[in-house]
Amino acid sequence: GDVQILKAEAVSAGGDLVHDLHDPAVDGDGVGLDLQVEELAEVGQVAAAVDAEGVLGDLLVTVGVGGQIIKGSHGIPVFADIEEREIVLDENLEMIILPGGMPGTINLEKSEYVQKAVDFCVENNIPIASICAAPSILGHKGLLDGKKACCYTGYDTQLGDAIYDADAKVCVDGNFITARGAGVALEFGLALVEKLISKERCEILKASLLC
Repeated sequence: GDVQILKAEAVSAGGDLVHDLHDPAVDGDGVGLDLQVEELAEVGQVAAAVDAEGVLGDLLVTVGVGGQIIKGSHGIPVFADIEEREIVLDENLEMIILPGGMPGTINLEKSEYVQKAVDFCVENNIPIASICAAPSILGHKGLLDGKKACCYTGYDTQLGDAIYDADAKVCVDGNFITARGAGVALEFGLALVEKLISKERCEILKASLLC
């Protein structure tokens, strides 16, 4: 399979960063994730999630939405490997991850490529993970209706008819994984490992990280 990580960077100058783990030139399994970086905290969200996913040993290819060089609101630049038009949606995709932050979440939601990726996952029973404000993207599409979910404080009104859990750090309900924000990025990454690999592998990783 392939892991796709789409990062969206939110900055006044504009620019969304998508992470795509698909590379036809590389053999091996992958995972699909969509990550958005807007502020220093959001950089932490991405780093923690990607670091946890690193146990898969897959190639991660960053995809720039709006350009290959993305600079966050704190001035931290991220150089993407490919641009959004090169995103590959096929049977190898195993998950997408939508990181939060504002206005990064808005930039993700308005991207036709991100929307197509979300729709593809829903149509093909592929997990979708989102953190911070990004669960609102799924909420606006009605995808969280009747499902347990969490998000950054104040965005619960954007989750549609989801079963909002204000106390949860991370919620996993079927193919949807949601998390509160940067402060739980590590837990979010571990939940991705458990979903994509196994609970046993997740526990091994937690022990190695002294969680």
